[in-house]
Amino acid sequence: MKKTGLLLLLGVMILLLSGCWNRRELNTLGIQLGTAIDKRGNEFQVAVQVVEPSAVAAKKESGTYAPVVMYKTTAPTVFEAFRKLTEISPRKIYASHIRVLVLGESLAREGIGKVLDLLSRDSEPRTDFYIMVARDTEAEQILKILTPLEKIPSNKLYASLEASSRAWAPTTTFTLDQLINELVGPGINPVLSGIEVLGDPQQGEKKQNVEQILPAARLRFSNLAVFKRDKLVGWLSEDESKGYNYIMDNVKSTVGHVKCPDGGNVVIETLRTNSKIKVVMEEGQPVIEIVMKNQSSVGEVECKINLEDPETIRMLETKTEDIITERMKKAVSVTQTKFKSDIFGFGQAIYRSEPKTWKRLQADWSEHFTHLKVRYKVDVIIRKLGTVGNSFLNDIKE
Repeated sequence: MKKTGLLLLLGVMILLLSGCWNRRELNTLGIQLGTAIDKRGNEFQVAVQVVEPSAVAAKKESGTYAPVVMYKTTAPTVFEAFRKLTEISPRKIYASHIRVLVLGESLAREGIGKVLDLLSRDSEPRTDFYIMVARDTEAEQILKILTPLEKIPSNKLYASLEASSRAWAPTTTFTLDQLINELVGPGINPVLSGIEVLGDPQQGEKKQNVEQILPAARLRFSNLAVFKRDKLVGWLSEDESKGYNYIMDNVKSTVGHVKCPDGGNVVIETLRTNSKIKVVMEEGQPVIEIVMKNQSSVGEVECKINLEDPETIRMLETKTEDIITERMKKAVSVTQTKFKSDIFGFGQAIYRSEPKTWKRLQADWSEHFTHLKVRYKVDVIIRKLGTVGNSFLNDIKE
């Protein structure tokens, strides 16, 4: 009897199971990997880059289809624009695999807060995609450019930004969560990497763009966009972008050069850095101290110089320290005088270490930030010289 009752109970429980009630078959979805949002008057234009399965999955490319297709619509709100895509797409757009979000420069100058609300509220897309700003062009145009090596342009943008942020100091990555945290956090404003089109954009939309050794149009990341609250207020230069990333401890590796005493350059490769922002109080006012330790190696020598002499190494270290310090000063100076936007989180550092002082300064922080005193301490140590010591240039016969 006990076994019979148990079997009946299990049978009833099975009937209550819902199974895959909300399943969606793959062949009914359009996999969205890239999103571009622009402003059109008082409305939002949403363009999505969707994978073309027959072009990507085929063992041999037929040459008939591009690897991706774009759908775009315009509506008073971003959510309505996304839903309106069903008017032109044969499949429902599925956003769980989105890799990049490109924001138009004109939209960014008006404010990106309304755009981000939907993406943070909707449960379908993940929040680990990278966000960037189209520079001197519309976001839609960025997603139209076909790219070599990576069939899907959105994957190219994601991989390029990932690689660049690890090996080249002027760029950095921002995900949705990171961006929102800096938008709402006290005493800090965000930055985003810029992306631009090089060459002929119209040719870049054609498949021939990836069938040439030198494509007619290419995508390039272009320094950092500075925001004040949720509005774009300007762009940093390459040196200023590097300075920002040094201060924020974003630099994993990069290269730069110092001048030799008798002409030529020595290229220094950064192996690792560690930067800290400290707050000290002087006469009742906060002072920011940026302390950075840098380990580097000699990557290239284009002059006659004795690398076996410790004094030479110390000279290279000192010059590298001066260059890094100058870049950080440039980044701070332009944001204090031109943009008046604390993108470094100096206010946040004061909030954490000196909450009473922050309470006093918070209401007018943009103004206080412009007069904030900042000190720099950079310590560079050259650990390696590569696989050789002195360059063979020293031994070339006259």
